[in-house]
Amino acid sequence: QKYGYYHCKDCNIRWESAYVWCVQGTNKVYFRQFCRTCQKPYNPYRVEDITCQRCKQTRCSCPVKMRHVDPKRPHRQDLCGRCKGKRLSCDSTFSFKYII
Repeated sequence: QKYGYYHCKDCNIRWESAYVWCVQGTNKVYFRQFCRTCQKPYNPYRVEDITCQRCKQTRCSCPVKMRHVDPKRPHRQDLCGRCKGKRLSCDSTFSFKYII
């Protein structure tokens, strides 16, 4: 699981997501995400590891982990290519909290 940056060229909307699913060891994206306005699917234009903002490590031992993701923010199942139309969402089946 990685962090991705998206841009819809039709609506000129940008968004970010901590639910980018890649082939292990690569940045090859498995599932697209949908633009919330025009519903067109997109791959991220940039992908990076989910890192701690304090030490810049993927897996760290910082007493207070400062991630550039908000674990309390709800996952938009309706815009996610992996869980759209399914009963369970990405955040309930497997999420970044299990790999950090």
